[in-house]
Amino acid sequence: MKRELQQTADGSHTLFIPEMDEHYHSVNGAVQESRHVFIEAGLHHHTGKELVVFEIGFGTGLNAFLTLLDAEKNGRVVNYYSIELYPLEPGLVQALNYGEVVCPEKKELFRALHAAAWNREVAITERFTLHKIQGDSNTCDLPEGIGLVYFDAFAPDKQPEMWNQEIFDKLYGHMAEGGILTTYCAKGAVRRMMQKAGYSVERIPGPPGKREMLRAMKL
Repeated sequence: MKRELQQTADGSHTLFIPEMDEHYHSVNGAVQESRHVFIEAGLHHHTGKELVVFEIGFGTGLNAFLTLLDAEKNGRVVNYYSIELYPLEPGLVQALNYGEVVCPEKKELFRALHAAAWNREVAITERFTLHKIQGDSNTCDLPEGIGLVYFDAFAPDKQPEMWNQEIFDKLYGHMAEGGILTTYCAKGAVRRMMQKAGYSVERIPGPPGKREMLRAMKL
């Protein structure tokens, strides 16, 4: 699958897949979008000092990098699980500029996330442990006690197999009470699947270029 490196409005990179006509991150600002959807609306909305995070779509590693930096800054302990069926090739990883754009003095941590072995637990820092799973989120085993889900699959019209009732039911069953799920998607069909799974769902303001997004909670 061909991936092209592109620069977004905030100076950070995204990747474009021509055959899907789809970007990994918003062209209106990759870092800006990730911070808004997953860090501010998700991580900062959770009060736990120790947290299990499950991400659907490791992709560029941007969400993991921002979460790691936030955990270090705010003294949180994060056990971070992320699933990806198609990991990036090393050349693309080397080209991504998130380390330089987000936090140049910590850019070695971004490289460490990608260098970490797949399908095993790796301590990136004393506070942040990474478990990258190479596989399909529809069939993989999930950790128990998930406090926060970053649902960052490609859009439903591009990757409909990732947005189904079974996955939302499965996530709900493995989440702790008070657990939060955030996604950039605001489609009514997705919201109804979340509600059917048992979540309380709200529409909240989206990142630049997108009017709304969804945040769900297991009550």
